[in-house]
Amino acid sequence: MGGFGSGRTAGMGYDTVESCRSIDMNRLHQEGCLSPAWQGGWQWSCNGECVYFITMRMEYECLVLSYRMCIDSGDWEHITERVSIVRAPCRLGGSWPYFLCPGVGSDIACKRRVTKLYGASRYFLCRHCYCLVYASQGEGALERALRRANKIRMRLGGDPDMEAPYPDRPRGMWRRTYERLLDGLTDAEEAANEFHAVRAERLLDWLTRHA
Repeated sequence: MGGFGSGRTAGMGYDTVESCRSIDMNRLHQEGCLSPAWQGGWQWSCNGECVYFITMRMEYECLVLSYRMCIDSGDWEHITERVSIVRAPCRLGGSWPYFLCPGVGSDIACKRRVTKLYGASRYFLCRHCYCLVYASQGEGALERALRRANKIRMRLGGDPDMEAPYPDRPRGMWRRTYERLLDGLTDAEEAANEFHAVRAERLLDWLTRHA
């Protein structure tokens, strides 16, 4: 068996990081999971139900992942993956932990220092090893404006829908903060409407010319 990541051809597919299961070092650190001899698990849920689960344990400067993976043939395989952890000094003192990606490509170890590993295939590796991109990299101007507007709406406790009324000011939020967010929401939705109108006009023009 080749090294981690050697079973996937680089550059094929270009999945997004948002579509993959991921393990977040920052969350592990904040919840105290990096202490010696710690054992626990990590699960992914959909509509409140667990859809995938892995177990984890800490060894000396190493996180050991244990899980089952369905291989192309349809058989389930038990996989144990060991991921080294390093700590980098912070500017104001102390240190912060990072994964050392265990991926191997063209017989060269990745060893990138990263805060997230993605389960796009057999192993959990960094996004570079799997050639993952962010969803925003494939968005047009309309999609970016809509995503920005929906993000603001959800931050204000509203629904991500342009047809929904503007959310009221959340309890405890400064009025000036609320007004600033509303201004940003208005700008984003106005931009989305303009981009949508341009796209519709171009489509109508194309249909007219090819009728």
